[in-house]
Amino acid sequence: MTSAPHLLNEDRSDFEHVLDDALRIVLDDMDAESGSPLNAEQLRTMALAASDLIGAAAADEYDTYRTLRADLRESARESARAREHRTFGYAAMGVAEGAGSGAGLFAVMAVLTPILAGAAAVIFLLIGYALAAVSPEPAIASPLRTAGWFFAAVMGASVLLGAVGLVLTALRDSSSAIHDTPEAMPPEVAQARRQWQEALLTLGLLPFLDDALADAAANAATAATATTAATTATAPPAAAPQPRIPRLGYSRPDFSSPQDFTSPDYSGPDFGSPGFTGPDRRPE
Repeated sequence: MTSAPHLLNEDRSDFEHVLDDALRIVLDDMDAESGSPLNAEQLRTMALAASDLIGAAAADEYDTYRTLRADLRESARESARAREHRTFGYAAMGVAEGAGSGAGLFAVMAVLTPILAGAAAVIFLLIGYALAAVSPEPAIASPLRTAGWFFAAVMGASVLLGAVGLVLTALRDSSSAIHDTPEAMPPEVAQARRQWQEALLTLGLLPFLDDALADAAANAATAATATTAATTATAPPAAAPQPRIPRLGYSRPDFSSPQDFTSPDYSGPDFGSPGFTGPDRRPE
């Protein structure tokens, strides 16, 4: 398959509509099983960011849809241009043939009448009010002013009728234009649009969302395993288990006096009184 055509802005709404359907399918399946590691808004953001990659899966169907739509729009524009050329040609030649020539003559009059009436109104009003400044006022001044206001009113009415004609022409042309609603599309364009949306759903969006959820679940499992391993590695070693029932049997320490122990032979010190003699005292 060749490179995928870029998704046009006018087809973004169709892409988002199909994306909503894919999210509903995928999330309903995940909730029925074990829950989703990503919510709908996260998945939607990822899918919109990868819209070109997803659209490549349905590139053939999208290219067919765009080609048919462009061909029919070009055909409608060619028909509108042909009608306009024919209408203005009839008006220029003064041919009144049915409603088409009448519409062309009306268009010419709607363009020329405001211009001519406006110019006449300006001329008559300027001359009429200029003559009013002359004393005595000429008799023709008042009719000129009246004619000027009359042409001003004609200009306003022609502008209003021209606006109405433009609105009616726009509504008539829009009725023949190709709209992107299934009811207004030609059958072949509507069929190509449905085929593109089905291919976008089954070949692009559903596989992308499944892969995104699978990657998120795998990353979550890897992170949980790494956290468990790190917790186990940093935990202190467990103490040796103590016996649940204490030992009740024990023996008294064997304390005994030494066999050859004799008390030391102490003898009292030999104290003798000192030989003291009194002082020789002479009688007085």
